[in-house]
Amino acid sequence: MEESVRKIVALPDARIIVKEWQQEGNLVVFTNGCFDLIHLGHVDYLEKARMLGDKLVIGLNSDDSVSRFKGPERPLQDQNSRARVLAAMQFVDLVVFFNEDTPFILISELVPNILVKGSDYLADNIVGADVVKRNGGVVKTIDFVPGYSTTRIVEKIKRT
Repeated sequence: MEESVRKIVALPDARIIVKEWQQEGNLVVFTNGCFDLIHLGHVDYLEKARMLGDKLVIGLNSDDSVSRFKGPERPLQDQNSRARVLAAMQFVDLVVFFNEDTPFILISELVPNILVKGSDYLADNIVGADVVKRNGGVVKTIDFVPGYSTTRIVEKIKRT
């Protein structure tokens, strides 16, 4: 089995792995998203997120969750393809799917040390921020690379 495939786990396994990492003294960083077409903005964001701690866990929207959030034409890539691309990145340590509209359950179950979202969110409005803070963790935001988004890429492709 490829190394990247081993990084894609279900919630019960993720819970065990995250607890082990934390017991070993690792700071676990959590972020989430659709990550439909990986672009420079995603790579920059994820590298910066990983630099905030020792392990990076990504909550990945399932296909159904993406469709509800982004519309019926999305995702462009199925969840297994998106997960495999993310897991292949050396700075990603774990990928866990969630089917709900938000990652609240995932965050509540994993209780990361650091919760990260893009700077388009206010730290206090980030889903799961209350759970992380209540357990002694912190919430951070990261600036995006201007001009990069999957929606913009899709629009550009449609124009050509």
